[in-house]
Amino acid sequence: MTTKRAVEAGAPVTGTAKAGATKKAPRATARVPQNHRTVDRVTRILEEVVYRPGMTFAELARALEAPKSSVHGFISGLLAKGWLYELNHQFYLGPAVYGLTLASGHIRAGLVTHADLVALHEATGLAVFLGVQAGDHLIYVAEAGSDAVAGFEARSNIRRTLLVTAGGKALLAERPDAEREQYLRRRGSEEAELIELFLHEFEGIRKTRIATNVRLSGTRYAIGMAVHNQQGEAVAAVTLVGPTPQLQPRLKKLSDLLIKHVDSWANRAVSPREAI
Repeated sequence: MTTKRAVEAGAPVTGTAKAGATKKAPRATARVPQNHRTVDRVTRILEEVVYRPGMTFAELARALEAPKSSVHGFISGLLAKGWLYELNHQFYLGPAVYGLTLASGHIRAGLVTHADLVALHEATGLAVFLGVQAGDHLIYVAEAGSDAVAGFEARSNIRRTLLVTAGGKALLAERPDAEREQYLRRRGSEEAELIELFLHEFEGIRKTRIATNVRLSGTRYAIGMAVHNQQGEAVAAVTLVGPTPQLQPRLKKLSDLLIKHVDSWANRAVSPREAI
């Protein structure tokens, strides 16, 4: 049989015939997503905590309908990597989530860009910090300007209760009455003075939209206000920080500058992928 006939007959092609044969490229097959039990349970834990911050271990185990031993292992891993954090045996989203938000070039907190923070720093000459609420805490996710003391403190203590920061108090004042009262009731006796101070300042914060705070034995002064999205929801807080003798006498002027800049962020049209 000749080589041509062999090919026509469907026989294997060898030698010269193989060299001259035309090979068809393998057909690409679309990858079909498949569920994975471990991934499903980890994402379910994160989703539960997003929608119900403060869940306990028992509540998470019931929601997942999984053995407590396996749920405990997943939670331990998420805690170790910063995806969750635990306070009083309740679970909240951890700072790693916000680190990814920064790295992706997209901050949901009002879509504030790094250029926005730099412009505010240049207008005021002060360090600027952007923070978001995570559970009962404020976590700083971006900064502009240089204040060695405040910057070091912010990076060394990433979780602060709302009552010990100007930005946190500004956010707390924006919360619905029931949510704010629940938060205050959750605070321990060690924060009794902070609660009393916040309640004393509350009406002023609501009226002026500005909260203040004194830190580090009175050497650092902070001025904060909430950042709103285009729907009017308070989603973050921006804070000016600097030496008390420089900020306190300029409180009114700095507050006006802060309000002007922050309001312009919420009012503009922005791209959903605007880089921080």
